[in-house]
Amino acid sequence: MKNLSVLLSALSLAGFTVLFSMCKPGGQANSPAANASQNQAPPSGKLAYVNVDSLEAHYELLKQKRDAFKKHQEQVDAELNGSYQQMQTDAAEVQKKAQAQTLTQSEYETAEKRLMQMQQSIETRKQSLTEQLMKEQDDMTRDLKSKLDAFLEKYNRDKHYDFIFSYSAAGGSGLMYANKQLDITKDVIDGMNAASKDDAGSKK
Repeated sequence: MKNLSVLLSALSLAGFTVLFSMCKPGGQANSPAANASQNQAPPSGKLAYVNVDSLEAHYELLKQKRDAFKKHQEQVDAELNGSYQQMQTDAAEVQKKAQAQTLTQSEYETAEKRLMQMQQSIETRKQSLTEQLMKEQDDMTRDLKSKLDAFLEKYNRDKHYDFIFSYSAAGGSGLMYANKQLDITKDVIDGMNAASKDDAGSKK
């Protein structure tokens, strides 16, 4: 059996990295952090960044949730390993009896069928537990991100940063907060749609 903990550790690490990266470089900030207060000060061009490596290392709630997730992950891995080891023990016992010719053909076929059902049951359980863990990680990431979004919006009420970025020594950055007054998305959409209509009209 492939070590489930290795797979899920990689998934959990990716999830926490996404949590603090927020979006790819050049992307838009996610709601609600991107929605600045209506009473926000006029754009000033002020920028700030959050070192996500330090945040991940020192944010106590994240550390607690990550430890709890790791513990659950280890429990799942131990359960599945125990099931596979039991199946392997049973298979070895059947093989030993078969070699000693102490099993009839009918008994051997029954044992073989039982082992196949056991393997199928374990694989089904593995898939179910993996899906549970992935959902748990996703829910945890959403919850932590929501808390971060809410904090940044409140924090920025008297700081008046126009953009707050994430930064990691491992590379890459993302937009965590954006001044809504600088959002030109609608202008671009309207302009692009108008340009498309003009192009279509000129081709007729």
